[in-house]
Amino acid sequence: MSVLVVVLVGVLFAVAAYLMMRRSIVKLIFGLLLLGTSANLFIFVAARLVPGRPPIVAPGQSTLEPPFADPLGQALILTAIVISFGVLAFAMVLVKKTYQAIGDDDLDALDPVSREEEG
Repeated sequence: MSVLVVVLVGVLFAVAAYLMMRRSIVKLIFGLLLLGTSANLFIFVAARLVPGRPPIVAPGQSTLEPPFADPLGQALILTAIVISFGVLAFAMVLVKKTYQAIGDDDLDALDPVSREEEG
């Protein structure tokens, strides 16, 4: 199971990098979304996949008995989901405003030097 998730993380990182290098702003947004998802999956795998073993100390004990799921990874993923949602919402508003101002979703259209050469 872990090997499958690791391969999935690698594929998602590769697709995200490919999309972020495209000229379309919309593809850049999808690349950011996939990059955040793959980073969350990476943290999930790094925090050890241990089904059915929550990080709860049993009554009468002072430490956890291994193996147990790492709660730090879960907290980091939850925080990353909230941050990536905020960044995605902000980026979508920027894309909308850029499209309204320029009328195109091409990143080269944002370069003032190339726009002066065309006109």
